[in-house]
Amino acid sequence: MSEQRGNDGYHRLMRRVNLFPQGAPDSDLLLRIFSLLCSEQEATLMSMLPLRPFSAAKAARVWNLSIEETRARLETLASRSLLLDIEREGRMVYILPPPMAGFFEFSLMRLRPDLDQKELSRLFFHYINVEDAFIRDLFAGGETSLGRVLVNEEAIPDEKACQVLDYERASEVIKSASHIAVGLCYCRQKMAHVERACDAPLDICLTLNLAAQSLLRRGVARRVESAEGLDLLQKARDLNLVQCADNVQQRVNFICNCCRCCCEGLIATRRLAIPNAMYSTNFVQATAVQRCTGCGKCAAVCPVDAITMDAEEPPSPLPDPPPPGAGISDGELLFPEGGGRDRGGPRARVATDFCLGCGVCVRACPAGAIRLTSRARRVLTPVNTAHRLVLMAIERGKLQNLIFDNQAYLSHRAMAAILGAILKLPPVKRVMASQQLKSRYLARLLEHVEVDRFS
Repeated sequence: MSEQRGNDGYHRLMRRVNLFPQGAPDSDLLLRIFSLLCSEQEATLMSMLPLRPFSAAKAARVWNLSIEETRARLETLASRSLLLDIEREGRMVYILPPPMAGFFEFSLMRLRPDLDQKELSRLFFHYINVEDAFIRDLFAGGETSLGRVLVNEEAIPDEKACQVLDYERASEVIKSASHIAVGLCYCRQKMAHVERACDAPLDICLTLNLAAQSLLRRGVARRVESAEGLDLLQKARDLNLVQCADNVQQRVNFICNCCRCCCEGLIATRRLAIPNAMYSTNFVQATAVQRCTGCGKCAAVCPVDAITMDAEEPPSPLPDPPPPGAGISDGELLFPEGGGRDRGGPRARVATDFCLGCGVCVRACPAGAIRLTSRARRVLTPVNTAHRLVLMAIERGKLQNLIFDNQAYLSHRAMAAILGAILKLPPVKRVMASQQLKSRYLARLLEHVEVDRFS
């Protein structure tokens, strides 16, 4: 690759988006994706934009253009959802979205006659589902995940209901949203174009709050009220779809209703065998072996193949139930009441490191042999998008990109280099530095650095 080619607009944009905590590793496939989404001139302009939210005046200074021409170019980019435009306190704020969740999804959330979506889907499929650098970095690059799984509310035992907080319930997220939009499911739209689609509906995934505001303005998605949003959640549960949300407590930006055959996160979890690749719920599946008939329906619907059916073996005696909140090992019996199995045979076993705690298996079990039990260690969800981005950046050694974003300033370049060096220390020292940043300085960072205006 020549130096001149490496400095063209598409290469510059590729380097820019890879500064996000959830970046996009270099690839010729990514360059071809950019070439479909925008012109080289547009790519050059986008590569110059801040990672943090910005105004039209800020973009005009960065681009060295008049405010009128800048607004026209921003309008063009926002009309294709290459930028998000959000109205806050009477003024327009623009955001350069990351690849995911961001402009990858937006490109397929509606039918676009101006875009070769079939070729784009083919490129996405090879970049994400065939190559694994992008998906591995997204799901295994750090402890903090982009998304989290929401528990199937119908599967929550009555005695556990009080342990489920509002932000862990899809229904409460919908009821509290300021804007609700539904568009085409990016994953299933992509799979349809590469002839791998399933029968799950396309128009069932939801965008919420400020992210929905921009997509609604641009006609990328249609507005729905909370009643229809709740109906879509129930439809998804009836279809055994997994509900995955933005990994934040406040102002959730999306709820996807995911199938095991198309969802990139679920496919990656199975393909790469990454324990806890997706933020799980605070529950884990437990099977009463004396009730299990060995039908295998739970294993068939498990979205990450965490449930397997053991070969025939004689039944074991019932152990004493564990104390409340105790951890469990693979296949351990969690509730002993009522038997019925008096013979050997296949039985369900769960790999708890991979179990999402989604509860899809609970409603699929005809024998009522499955329940959800509390995990030994509660999963902690970032407060808001700013909190999540800072955590992801610390873990991935990219915090300097968020804090010192203006590389035109010598002081920013110097401080970014220093912080980058700290985050590239040997593993033990890096962990110590990361933990210190998380525990002692995170509150100050969130107070003084506006990482994301979604928060």
